[in-house]
Amino acid sequence: MNKFLVGVVLGVLAVPALVYLYLTSGRAPAAASDPPMPFERQIAKKALHVKITKEMATAVPMRADEPTFLAGARVYRDNCAMCHGLPNNTPPRIAKGMFPPAPQLLEKDEMVTDDPPGETVWKVKNGIRLTGMPSFNASLSTQEMWQVSLLLANADKLPPSVQLALAAPVVASGAK
Repeated sequence: MNKFLVGVVLGVLAVPALVYLYLTSGRAPAAASDPPMPFERQIAKKALHVKITKEMATAVPMRADEPTFLAGARVYRDNCAMCHGLPNNTPPRIAKGMFPPAPQLLEKDEMVTDDPPGETVWKVKNGIRLTGMPSFNASLSTQEMWQVSLLLANADKLPPSVQLALAAPVVASGAK
């Protein structure tokens, strides 16, 4: 019994000590270009999924219609396109250096049309740790968060006017 108890105590002490040594040795990935740590993706995805499921809004407070989508397109272009891109364009430069890569939300293969709008609102409002996704809670209104989330939830079936608003060339600030 003594050997068993000693083994348990050593195991309980050794595992955290080894993790600490690994993290402080300079071998743990820390740069955006480093591969993920073992189980990093699985742990982060599980924690995020549970948190969002617990906290996201389920009632949508506005209609998913053309005026909402047009307003969402303005929010998207001003706040999201710099990382998540615009339709039928190459990914923005900043997106190329992010880890994990920023999904190009208006491209067919990366649309989040199967996510409930409340999930996207949660992500916009709170951001996502250990990614480049910031919280927009201090910079967007709740209405703007819902507008952009409804735009993304319906990205595969947007009216022509909204597609045109998203596809318009970006005008550099200060241009006349």
